[in-house]
Amino acid sequence: MKFKPSIKPYSGAAGGWGSLEATTRYVLDSKKTLSNLRNLLRVNKGRGFDCPGCAWGDDNHSTFSFCENGAKAVSWEATRKAVEPEFFHQHSVTTLRQQSDYFLEYQGRLTQPMRYNSVVDRYQPITWNEAFSLIASHINGLADPNQLELYTSGRASNESSYLYQLFGRMLGTNNFPDCSNMCHEASGVGLKQSIGVGKGTIHLEDFEKADAIFVFGQNPGTNHPRMLHSLRHAADRGAKIVSFNTLRERGLERFADPQNPIDMLTSKSGQISCAYFQPNLGGDMAAVRGMVKALLENHRLNIASDKPGLFDDAFIAEHCAGLDEYLAAVDATRWEHIVRQSGLSEIQLRQAAAIYQHAGRVICTWAMGITQHKHSVATVREITNLQLLFGQLGKPGAGLCPVRGHSNVQGNRTMGIDEKPPAKFLDNLAKHFNFTPPRVPGHNTVEALEAMLRGEVKVLLALGGNLAAAAPDTERTARALRCCDLTVHISTKLNRSHLITGKEALILPTLGRTELDMQASGSQFITVEDSFSMVHASEGVGKPISDEQRSETAIVAGIAHAVLGDEHLDWLELADDYHLIRDHIEATIPGFTHFNQRCDIPGGFYLGNAAAELRFSTPNGKANFSHAALPEFVIPHMNGQQAPFTLQTLRSHDQYNTTIYGLDDRYRGVYGQREVLFIHPDDMSALGLNEGELVEIETLWNDGVIRKVSGFKLVSYAIPRGNLAAYYPETNPLVPLSSFGDETHTPTSKSIPVVIRRCEQTDSQRIA
Repeated sequence: MKFKPSIKPYSGAAGGWGSLEATTRYVLDSKKTLSNLRNLLRVNKGRGFDCPGCAWGDDNHSTFSFCENGAKAVSWEATRKAVEPEFFHQHSVTTLRQQSDYFLEYQGRLTQPMRYNSVVDRYQPITWNEAFSLIASHINGLADPNQLELYTSGRASNESSYLYQLFGRMLGTNNFPDCSNMCHEASGVGLKQSIGVGKGTIHLEDFEKADAIFVFGQNPGTNHPRMLHSLRHAADRGAKIVSFNTLRERGLERFADPQNPIDMLTSKSGQISCAYFQPNLGGDMAAVRGMVKALLENHRLNIASDKPGLFDDAFIAEHCAGLDEYLAAVDATRWEHIVRQSGLSEIQLRQAAAIYQHAGRVICTWAMGITQHKHSVATVREITNLQLLFGQLGKPGAGLCPVRGHSNVQGNRTMGIDEKPPAKFLDNLAKHFNFTPPRVPGHNTVEALEAMLRGEVKVLLALGGNLAAAAPDTERTARALRCCDLTVHISTKLNRSHLITGKEALILPTLGRTELDMQASGSQFITVEDSFSMVHASEGVGKPISDEQRSETAIVAGIAHAVLGDEHLDWLELADDYHLIRDHIEATIPGFTHFNQRCDIPGGFYLGNAAAELRFSTPNGKANFSHAALPEFVIPHMNGQQAPFTLQTLRSHDQYNTTIYGLDDRYRGVYGQREVLFIHPDDMSALGLNEGELVEIETLWNDGVIRKVSGFKLVSYAIPRGNLAAYYPETNPLVPLSSFGDETHTPTSKSIPVVIRRCEQTDSQRIA
C-alpha cells in the first residue's frame, strides 16, 4: 500500500461530491460491493442494523440514513479480507508491532481464536473451549476479584454490556474501565451535578424547532456527519448556528447534502455557522462566562430602565438553586481574565451574547473539545448555567446536547458499565439475582492502568476497543498491559492492543454489527442507545466470514459460564436467546418496561429524561447553578513558566476513534500522511521554521519523564496562535497518564503543554 503525501487546501463544502466519491471508493475496496450496497440501505432502518459508527440519532425520514463515515465503518467491517491463522504464522508479533495502525486493521477480519506463544513470538490457533478454560483458570486463580479489569468499548450492545457487568459483579468487582472514561465523562459528571441526569435533555426533533444552536468544541463534519443534516436544515429555516471551535472546520462552515440533487447538480451549498469563534484550547468556559457577563449587564440595564429583565425569573425561582453565588462569581470575573483565557475579544463575546439574547429557544451542544481538559466538569456546568438563566430546558427546541462518540457508549453506561454504580442499581441486581454485589468503587481507565503498573492487576478482559492505542501515555500504557498475566481481546479486526501482550494473551474473533447472529433459538437482534436516549433494535444480515466467529454476547456468556458455572444464572441459555437478557434488563433498570415488545417500535423508543421534564434528581431536588471560578491557567505552569504551545489531539477525516480507514484528511487538505502538525503561520515564522519542515514535539510535565515524538510535518492552518493540533494515536505518547480532568480522570488530550523544535531526523527515521 503506497500513498503519495501532499498538502492541498480543500475548497469544496463538507459532503457533496467528495463525500460521494469517498463512500464509493470504500464500498468497492471492501471486495463485497453488492452486499455492502444492500447493507447501506439497511443502516439505521427498521429491522436493519444500527450504524457501527457514531451515536447520532436517526431521523427516520431520509431514503439513506448513513453518512460518508458510516459507509466507511460498514464497508470496513463487512469485508472479504480475512486474517487467517496462516497470517500469524508468517508474521511474528514483534514484526507486526512495527506496522502502522492502518496496516493492521486493513488486513481484514479475525476468523479464529488465537493464543500468543511467547516462545515463537506468534499467535497460534486455539479452540473456543480451550480459550474459555484458560480464562477461567486465570480468573479463578486470582487472590482478589479486583485483580481483574473488565474494559469495554462503546460499540458493545446493551445485551453484551449487561451480561458483562453482571458477570463482573457476581465475581465481586466494580472494575469497569471504559472508553467513556476517556471522552465524555465530564458530561455525565457535570450534568448530574447540575440537573441530576448525566445525559442530554433534547430529542433530535428539537433541532427543527430551535431559534439558535450553540456548538462548542466539536467537528461534526468528521466525527458525526449526520449532525450536519440537522444543522443545515436548521440554518436553512433561519436558525442561528454559532460555533466555538479552535480550528476552522469545513463542516461547521458549509455543507452540501449528498442526498439532495440540487446540492449535487449545482454549486449550491448551505452555510452552517452565522458566527464562528476560535477560542484558545480550554478557553470555552471563559467564553461562556464572558457571554453571561455581557447578558448580566443587559439584564441589569433593563431592570434599571423599568423593562423586563432578560433572565427567566419564574423558571429560576421554581426550579433552581445557587443563583446568587453564581452571579457573584460572574461579577468577580474580570474581563481581562476572560479575554486572556478564551482568546476571544470582549466584542466577539458580546456578539455571541446578543445572538443568544434574541433567540427564543436555544440548544447548546458539545463534544470532546469540551470534555478533555482539567476543568471540563466546570465547563459543562458553565454551559448549563447559561441555559438555566434563560429557562432553556424542558421545552421544545431548547436544552442540553452532549454528542457522544461510539454508537452505544451511552447505552453501556445505562446497562451498568460504571466503576461507580448507583446504589439503587446494585440493589436491583441483588434482589433480582439473589447475590451480594460489591459496593466499593472500582477502577476507571486511568486508575486501571496505574494499578497494572503497580502489579495489582493480573487479568485484563477487553470487550472491543483498542486500549493500547486509545489510552494516553502510550509507552506507560504498553508497560501496564505487559504487567498482566493474561490479556484477552474480543475483537473484529487486528489492532495495536493485540500486539502489546501480557505474559499470556488471547484474541477472540467476534461478529460485527452488520452480520447475521444465529443462536439456538434463531436469528438474534441486539439494541443500542443513541445520544438522544432513544433505544433501537439492530439486526445484522450479512453472512459471517467464518463459522468460528461468535457474537459478543455469546463470548461473554461463554466466559461467565466457564468462570462461574450456573449457580446464579444459566449463562448459555441467555446466549441462546437474547429476549431472556432483555427480560432481566427490564426487571432491573428503569425505563425498560415491556422492553422486548417495544423493540418493534419503528425508530426505537425513548428512555425518558427526568430533567427534560423539570424533575431534578439532585440532593436538593433543584437544578443547581455552579459558581466555580475560572481556572487561573488552563494548563499548569512548569517551573513557574507557561508552555509556549498547547496541543490537542484529534481525528482525521479517514478515521473513527483508533480505526484508521485511510491516510487522507480531505477537509483539512492533508493527503497520504498522518504525522502532521497544524500550526498558525505566524507561530511557524516566529520559530524560524517553514511549511513542510519536520519537527519534534515534547511535552512539558512535572514528573521527569521524557515524552517526545519526532518527524511531524508542519502545516499552516487557521488556528489561534499558541495552539497546535495533531492526530491521535500518533500523539498519544505526549499525554501524561497523570494529567487528567478534575472529578473525571479523563486524560487531558485537548490541552497538552508542549514545545516544538526542528527535527534533525530524515524521513526514513520518522516514527512508525
